[in-house]
Amino acid sequence: MSQNALVHLAVEGRTATVTLDSPHNRNALSRQLVTELAERLEAADTDPEVVVVVLQSAGRVFCSGADLSEASGGSMTQGTQAIVDLQRFIVGMSKPVVCRVAGPVRAGGIGLVAACDIVVAADEASFALTEVKLGLTPAVISLTVLPRLSSRDAAYTFLTGETFGGAEAARMGLVTESVAAEALDARVAALCESLATGAAQGLRETKALLARDLLDRIDSQRADMAALSARLFGSDEAKEAMTAFLSRGKA
Repeated sequence: MSQNALVHLAVEGRTATVTLDSPHNRNALSRQLVTELAERLEAADTDPEVVVVVLQSAGRVFCSGADLSEASGGSMTQGTQAIVDLQRFIVGMSKPVVCRVAGPVRAGGIGLVAACDIVVAADEASFALTEVKLGLTPAVISLTVLPRLSSRDAAYTFLTGETFGGAEAARMGLVTESVAAEALDARVAALCESLATGAAQGLRETKALLARDLLDRIDSQRADMAALSARLFGSDEAKEAMTAFLSRGKA
């Protein structure tokens, strides 16, 4: 694994832990990070010794969404398709994926959270679907996010872009449960221990059963959502908004 890797894989016992570690851009979904994340998840899924996979971040920030420095500078056609592929892979993995969220998650990062089977967030974690602020829409991540939310919660979070915390995310169904920050690691460890008592075939077939409808949704809508996302990222309005956002960050 390269010293410049943005995603790490560690296996301990029957648990594989995949860690996002790109602090310079708050784990934004750059081409490198998305590619490496797919590779690490595939390695975990094909490891015969692994029964459960944990997805987490090295720092508090889980993911800040799309890499706007890449998105503002060129076509996002391949990028949006890659994010759809990544969500689909997580949903279709043969092993349950537990997501550990300690802090902020924004925009595209919420698609990763929604694709996981079980999500434990710290009470102080924060979530926001901020695409609307930039002339965008949560197109490709709607494939996994919308099935987790009621229509009212979806309308509120998608249209306002407002921030909500771990407890509210649990109430909405976006995450499985919210716990105090100091209890996060212990709760994730307990869940992994419980999942690891399952037989490999039972876990594999049960996950496939649970994922069937979501996979059908992704496969039937992926082309339209990827095209919509790429079109909006390429619009003058969105490029102007992204450039302004990046300029504020450097000020």
